[in-house]
Amino acid sequence: MKLLPHTRSCFVCGESNPAGLKLRFETDGRLVQTRFVPRAEHVGFRQTVHGGLMATLLDEIMVWACAVQTKRFAFCAELNVRFLSPVRPGEALIASGELVSNRRGKLFEARAELRNQAGATLATATGKYLPIKQAEVAEMATDFVEDPSWVFGKEG
Repeated sequence: MKLLPHTRSCFVCGESNPAGLKLRFETDGRLVQTRFVPRAEHVGFRQTVHGGLMATLLDEIMVWACAVQTKRFAFCAELNVRFLSPVRPGEALIASGELVSNRRGKLFEARAELRNQAGATLATATGKYLPIKQAEVAEMATDFVEDPSWVFGKEG
């Protein structure tokens, strides 16, 4: 698995975002994954991690899965999450995602899942992603800490 680049400001992977999760993603060239241990401040209700936070994590992993396979950044156009079991703070989680379909470079479809250390699936997601215009990507790429060109090529 190879470590993917990360940014300064992103809520999920940004190293300088004080409210962020500061996660690091890795890939084998197809599958993207990360490890996450939610904290007490991620609770939504009664010792259960907020579903919006889990949806954010699943969305981010699918964005990276699209990027790894297509060499393009993309924005989420549609996100569907199925919550199967409550997630507790302090519970070690593994999120993984992969590209399912690339519709002629105009629409990417991905899927993701969130599992605990025992392998039980806690949540699944599917998403549709729209590629970002290259003019916007160049400015966005300036937020990366490392050179993202190995993932996105010279244009990324």
